[in-house]
Amino acid sequence: MQRILLSTLLSLGLLPAATRGAAEDLPALSVRNFGAVGDGVADDTAAFQKALDAAAAAGGGTVHAPRGNYLFAGSLNVPAGVSLRGIWESVPAHNGIRDRGLPKPTDDGTTFLVTGGAGDESATPFLTLNHNSTLKGVVLYYPNQKPDDVPEPYPWAIHIRGKNPAVLAVEMLNPYNGINTTGSERHLIRDVHGQPLRRGVLVDQIYDIGRIENVHFNPWWSMQPKLFQWQMENGEAFIFGRTDWQYVLNTFCFGYRIGYHFIKTEKGVCNGNFLGLGADDCQTSLVVDDCAPFGLLITNGEFVSFHGPDPTMIDVREENTGSVRFVNCAFWGPCNQIAKVAGRGTVGFTDCTFVQWDRNREGRHAIQAAGGTLLVRGCEFRAPRPQIDLGEGVRRAVITDNVFGGDEHIRNQTTGKVAIANNVAGR
Repeated sequence: MQRILLSTLLSLGLLPAATRGAAEDLPALSVRNFGAVGDGVADDTAAFQKALDAAAAAGGGTVHAPRGNYLFAGSLNVPAGVSLRGIWESVPAHNGIRDRGLPKPTDDGTTFLVTGGAGDESATPFLTLNHNSTLKGVVLYYPNQKPDDVPEPYPWAIHIRGKNPAVLAVEMLNPYNGINTTGSERHLIRDVHGQPLRRGVLVDQIYDIGRIENVHFNPWWSMQPKLFQWQMENGEAFIFGRTDWQYVLNTFCFGYRIGYHFIKTEKGVCNGNFLGLGADDCQTSLVVDDCAPFGLLITNGEFVSFHGPDPTMIDVREENTGSVRFVNCAFWGPCNQIAKVAGRGTVGFTDCTFVQWDRNREGRHAIQAAGGTLLVRGCEFRAPRPQIDLGEGVRRAVITDNVFGGDEHIRNQTTGKVAIANNVAGR
């Protein structure tokens, strides 16, 4: 069957005439051979879909999009076992693609100009990946999005579903919504950069380990005041709902209302391993609505907050019942407080460094616990300001072996079980 398909593609001129390999070695199909123009004017949606479907009919393979600006007024579905690839082997950077303040498409690689779905977040995502399918080496750019105004809603740029889908070396320059992983297992999102405006990555309904690595969201496209202020008031970079042992490595975001948001959906909550998180200039760096009892293990994080109505690094809310552990993390920026802790779960800080808080000198404590269990061990509080407030709702607390940059200021209002010992105060 595959040999027949190969012969058919050759006879139609859809493969290079020199192709003479076995059917199982079917080479990459070029979208140019299926009618794609790549001039940024003609709609290439149908041509791309024909190429993707041809690869699927041949049993899977790679569809290649060579250098060009491909316009899409519709959506694409990448079938199971098919890879859609541009020319980039590593994620490109286009932090300077403006001409007299107006955005323009790139002309040095494979760029997808997306216009479909404007005004409707619930519309079909621009590109859907399925079982074992991959998107690699392209730039996604929304040419009608204005860099100096409130952004227009669009549906998700990419929806990955099924088992083992992958997004690799992709620049999402300015999507309204970035990547939705709902319903995928063992997904891999690696080397993705850009400036999603409303949501970066949503993870939910994952019952087998998902992986996110080297994903960085920076305002490379626009920091013009109206748009960037909207992003700071509405944007969420990483959102985690139900996911069973999510692995997240070396990720970063700048300029969002919430950097990392752990939510509870109808499918459940998150647990996982988070190494090397970074959130800079987010109103709240990390928010936990709720999480699994097995925990969020957050190591080597760097969190900075100093804008917004109440700049805070960590906010664990009263709905939380799970365990959240911060190890070897650093917190700085002239914020109001480092952490607000509530709920019935456990929150721990071990070997962490707290640099700045209580920016208006109101007597705010770095860590304000209103409920649950609090563990603070081996941390350094560098500023000579109040360190820890244990509210009436705290059930248990262990505060030991810390170093304070000034006098010890621990306020204990709880009747729960508390151990405070071996802390060293003064410079």
